[in-house]
Amino acid sequence: MRSLARLVLVAGLVLFAMSSAWGAERFPPPDFTGGHVMPETTTPEVSPRTVGWIDVVLLAVGLAFASWISIRQRSRAALVVLSLVSLAYFGFWKQGCVCAIGSVQNVALGVADSSYAVPLTVMAFFALPLVFGLIWGRGFCAGVCPHGAIQDLVLVKPVKVPGWLDEALRVGPWIYLGLGILLAATGGLFIICKFDPFVGIFRMTGSRFMMVTGAALLVLSMFVGRPYCRYLCPYGALMGLVSRVAKWRPTVTPDNCTQCRLCESACPFGALTKGTAGGVAAPGSGRRRVMILLIGIPVGALVFGWIGGRVGTASMAWHPAGELAELLVLEKSGALGDERPDELVAFYHSSGNHEAAFAAAAAAESRAAKLGWLIGAILGMVFAVKIARAFYPARLVDYETDSGRCVSCARCYSACPYELVRRGIPVTLPEGGERA
Repeated sequence: MRSLARLVLVAGLVLFAMSSAWGAERFPPPDFTGGHVMPETTTPEVSPRTVGWIDVVLLAVGLAFASWISIRQRSRAALVVLSLVSLAYFGFWKQGCVCAIGSVQNVALGVADSSYAVPLTVMAFFALPLVFGLIWGRGFCAGVCPHGAIQDLVLVKPVKVPGWLDEALRVGPWIYLGLGILLAATGGLFIICKFDPFVGIFRMTGSRFMMVTGAALLVLSMFVGRPYCRYLCPYGALMGLVSRVAKWRPTVTPDNCTQCRLCESACPFGALTKGTAGGVAAPGSGRRRVMILLIGIPVGALVFGWIGGRVGTASMAWHPAGELAELLVLEKSGALGDERPDELVAFYHSSGNHEAAFAAAAAAESRAAKLGWLIGAILGMVFAVKIARAFYPARLVDYETDSGRCVSCARCYSACPYELVRRGIPVTLPEGGERA
């Protein structure tokens, strides 16, 4: 395992050095004497587009390493090394931008507005982790995402969050995702980037509120495993969704399970699902789960759709057309006084057409309400499924990894006696098992 960790560290340092070497002199010029003047270099500088594709390549390499380590090598030490490299490069060196989390907004705006061209590098950052997640689970969360790495590396004494509270808080990423898509698609605000708690730490600058928020989350991360990833990250909601159908995914035991619960104690994220007694669910639980789904999905869609429509209408406060219409109303009522805001000055220097401005605001409000209704309806259906899974879980025999919640951190591997036997480590197996 140590050799594997060294391999990952060396590969990461080489990739980091390659990326930072572009555009700089590879060797210092010789120290000539006699007044020799060095000619100006004719090598063109690397364009921002080229640098962006270098980042995409490094992202793909990191995802490949993370998937290989978590699924095949099953090494926690190697994932820690990869996390350090990713945090150094994608976090502090690139200052958290471009990131997969914020790319959700670019894609949402590109889908809603055909005049907005999403950069291909941003599309790659959005799609690559999801593609890898469909095949190998959440390797991106395990060792590539700087937001996850900075939380995971400070975790020192994890405290288990009560099940009911954990289940309730896990709706947060879906709400945040819906709100982020709504505001971005209507052209209002990139809320996910604006209120990112860790970008200020990566850049060593930012608003006082966000710096304090990021610091508070890091302190909380010392005791609660990845609170931002579990209860806020909108991209984590998408990663959890695609990883549920992954072809290969992390599993605790290589063969059988003795219900010793050591893996459950080792997981700080509540990603292990306890098996039912004898693998038999409670009588009638399957039928009740189906009834909840049949009733909850349409009811949830209607209720949350209505709420989403109201939120969509309210989001016009951040939309340029909505802000302009509000300023025109305030100006007409005399509430602005003698001084005009810059937005009104620019408006009167362009068209100055009040009817066109109000018509544009009305059209934008209609689109926002419809999109809010759609997003709310989808969230309502998601919540109905979550309620059904929480109260009436499916039949399980062993402790199984909840692939949607597991971040492939590899902590539970070393806690399983059968995994230690597989590695050739002497251990006494539970239930009177033989020594390896």
